[in-house]
Amino acid sequence: MASRAAGLLLHPTSLPDGPGGLAARAAALFAWMQAAGLSIWQVLPLSPPGPGDSPYSASSVFAIAPSWFTDDVAVEAESRERFLDENRDWLEDWCLFAALSEAHPGARWSAWDPALKRREPEALRAAAHALSSAIFRHREAQVRAHAGWGAVRAEAQRRGIRILGDVPIYPAGESVDVWAHQELFALDDEGAPLTIAGVPPDYFSETGQLWGNPVYRWDRIAADGFTWWIRRLRRQLALHDVLRLDHFRGFAGYWAVDAKATTAERGTWEPGPGRALFDAVGRELAELPFVAEDLGVITDDVVALRRGLGLPGMRVLQFGLLDPGGDHAPHRLERDVVVYTGTHDNDTTRGWFESLDAFGQRRVLALVGGGASEIAWSVLRVAMASVADLAIVPMQDVLGEDGRGRMNVPGRPTGNWGWRMRPGDLRPETAAALREIVEATGRAR
Repeated sequence: MASRAAGLLLHPTSLPDGPGGLAARAAALFAWMQAAGLSIWQVLPLSPPGPGDSPYSASSVFAIAPSWFTDDVAVEAESRERFLDENRDWLEDWCLFAALSEAHPGARWSAWDPALKRREPEALRAAAHALSSAIFRHREAQVRAHAGWGAVRAEAQRRGIRILGDVPIYPAGESVDVWAHQELFALDDEGAPLTIAGVPPDYFSETGQLWGNPVYRWDRIAADGFTWWIRRLRRQLALHDVLRLDHFRGFAGYWAVDAKATTAERGTWEPGPGRALFDAVGRELAELPFVAEDLGVITDDVVALRRGLGLPGMRVLQFGLLDPGGDHAPHRLERDVVVYTGTHDNDTTRGWFESLDAFGQRRVLALVGGGASEIAWSVLRVAMASVADLAIVPMQDVLGEDGRGRMNVPGRPTGNWGWRMRPGDLRPETAAALREIVEATGRAR
């Protein structure tokens, strides 16, 4: 990560409507970011979203959501063939899985015909023949999606903007990744999870967060040389410049809950792969351009793993402005972190402030200055003025959105991920005002 930089958190689905496809709308964003002195664009996972439209519960951790890109994306024949040659290791499984899912609407893959569920070669060949038209459609959709994203990334590079991607630790249970690699997950003989992922009670939920993803069989993944993870990270680095590793603490130790549980309150901490995974990745990829999402219940082993790898962590001012002794407090930040006003899981800064009682509001204003009406930009200034090498602000805070602009409420199954900017929100006067702060704090690019 470059020293003293500033960035914007905004998922592509939140870009405003406008002429042209995603590449054209992203180009308008990049021009605005360049005017504002911002050099990092942080996105959420690009994968096809799962239930509830969550990008963190994807049906493939390798594919791109094809609905973002229309049929008018031009793809040269040579580029198409190169993409197909370089991505056959995941693409064919994805296209078959997507076609089978359409042929079995509403059914889990574990309820498919036993031969398909077990991936018997003859059954896969027969399905591929019977569903060849659907497979071709899904293959071409990925060709267009990757060409479209390539155009987005090329424009970002032209503008001097790096893209910070997001890697959820687990794929969804109803994903091609679990179906195609059942041996790497804690499943029973029928393909149902034995143990599922989540986190114990925390800031967001008194009963914990029960994600429902099947957990890894790290012993088998390690025995295979971490091949699947290396392939996954290599693929994501082909789409982004830097990666945020979601739930980094799970690599040190993860919360495992019985699959029959209804909350995440009762579970056990199980050992993750630790440094061995990252050493294997480093041998293959040469560098580790990662940000560790080290939020939640963080123990000494997690801190030691992050620092031993030399990865920046994350700090969130909404967690620190009322906790002067905590690691998120602005006066306790260190350089090797990325500081946020809030993340996609937090309320907007304005919504968060308005939810505080009178004492909390006075305490926050005593620290950040200003009045309640400009609270989002007051906290933004604190983030930018901090010692953290990188400061990132959600677009909702730049726009001063109230709680209606919140992107996600952890644990709420519906009603998330729908916030979108309005046409005209990319105002030049907003960029100019933001640039003054970014320049004054030594972060302009």
